[in-house]
Amino acid sequence: MAYYCVRCGSVLETRVIEGRELDACPNDDFVLWRDPKVASAVVVEVDGGVVLGRRAIEPGYGLWCLPGGFVNDDEHPADAAMRECMEEISAAVELTSLIGVYHVPKQDAPSMVGIAYRARLADGAQLKAGSEMLEVKVFDLDSLPPLAFPSHRQVIDEFLKSRAPVEAASRQSAAAAAQRGKPPSPARAQPRPPHRP
Repeated sequence: MAYYCVRCGSVLETRVIEGRELDACPNDDFVLWRDPKVASAVVVEVDGGVVLGRRAIEPGYGLWCLPGGFVNDDEHPADAAMRECMEEISAAVELTSLIGVYHVPKQDAPSMVGIAYRARLADGAQLKAGSEMLEVKVFDLDSLPPLAFPSHRQVIDEFLKSRAPVEAASRQSAAAAAQRGKPPSPARAQPRPPHRP
């Protein structure tokens, strides 16, 4: 596929610039830099499970995915994540933490930088499929369906890893309380920072 200079209209030629082969104008200093797209994905927690939508569009029509999508150029990634939840699962969410930032390589399209968040439904929010989803459902973490995108599987795996230390601390607190013969208080169930004099 031929690319053209946005300044003079000349066909771009391959040149080595900063050690990389790039398309550049033979007549001026225009270089076609292939920058990645930025996308968000959201793990919305509901009743111990996560919300997935079954896609009504390509790519991945009919497969399940996390709510999310591309970040607009005038938009903070967190705002994009919340907007995409409104569009895809028709529910306002509250972001609770950042899961991670990922490089999503592509061969036939621009690569992506994926930013994944953890969230919960806002008070009173109800799930409903938006225009890009055939249906929306809460899945138990041990019975997730195949996902449309490998990057969403990676996000779910990181989400599960992030839960493990919190769950282990809660189990240890409960076990210690049981040995003392009383149930753990909510305050004791949370790990505490070390005391400093």
